Amino acid sequence: LYKNINKKMQIVDQFERKINYLRVSVTDRCDLRCLYCMKEKMTFLPREDILSLEELERMCDNFINLGVNKIRLTGGEPLVRKDLIKLIRNLNLKKNISNLKEITLTTNGSLLKRFAKELKDAGVNRINVSLDTISDSKYKEITRFGNIENVFLGINEAIKVGIKVKINFVAIKNFNEDELVSIISWGNNIGVDITFIEIMPMEETDNDRHMQFLPLNEVYNNLDKKFSFYKIDKNTGGPAKYFKSNKISINVGFITPITNNFCANCNRVRLSSTGKLYMCLGQNDYVDFRNILRNDHSDDYIKEKIRSAINIKAKKHDFIIEKNVKPYITRHMNVTGG
Repeated sequence: LYKNINKKMQIVDQFERKINYLRVSVTDRCDLRCLYCMKEKMTFLPREDILSLEELERMCDNFINLGVNKIRLTGGEPLVRKDLIKLIRNLNLKKNISNLKEITLTTNGSLLKRFAKELKDAGVNRINVSLDTISDSKYKEITRFGNIENVFLGINEAIKVGIKVKINFVAIKNFNEDELVSIISWGNNIGVDITFIEIMPMEETDNDRHMQFLPLNEVYNNLDKKFSFYKIDKNTGGPAKYFKSNKISINVGFITPITNNFCANCNRVRLSSTGKLYMCLGQNDYVDFRNILRNDHSDDYIKEKIRSAINIKAKKHDFIIEKNVKPYITRHMNVTGG
């Protein structure tokens, strides 16, 4: 597949944005039930609807061939997917002979202690851990039944084996807004960057999102009074804006899909575990590749369909959080992996 690859090949959408970042959901299943992400009683997809590891790898191959240089594996919780390490190893083999430069992972951290060394050995050097509190009681509340000690052990193990860890912290009104300073201090103590994220209206859950929404411009202003942030040029391929402070050694990022739209620089698309390619997290449009993969179409055909999909990528997302307004997005976050 890569014998005569043109490393300068690049897919560009109608707004001249270069698409070089693919997020791949390997499963819709998760071992937690976070309140803002899904309902307590979820119906997960039948296994036959989920792409096989070989099908996921083939889609990744075609995206790499079209210029994608970063792949992030997500879920649900990606580490519950059987044989995920095998997929990572196979992707890692392509790093020196293709456009691919990095394979990363977003995880809730609950299984990280078990898999950290295997992830590192397979080629993962950097991960994001979703963690919205460092309080044991609050963690049980927001995840419905999670054990935060497992996450702490997993983060420590990842650091021990040489994986760079970043924490994704969703700011939630009347839940964790009193922990904003403490999560930065905690991260600084163990040497992990912290990124704050605004809550996003992805399908209906058991809670009203307008009651949970905490604008990050307010969060930044309050934290800035303590830390005196200054902007840095750090760019990990995602939408976060990063800051440093002379009072801490770590970076602090802010992702603001609601209060400060960042779509003008969007460089990514998302492949669901069922083969649906979502050109935008905040839109419902998709192109379904599962039947294409299972009807023996050629790689050239797949690449043409990818180009067509990128060409209809929306200019921006449609996230609105207001009282009595049903979410525009008709899928839960676990479907596309954030």
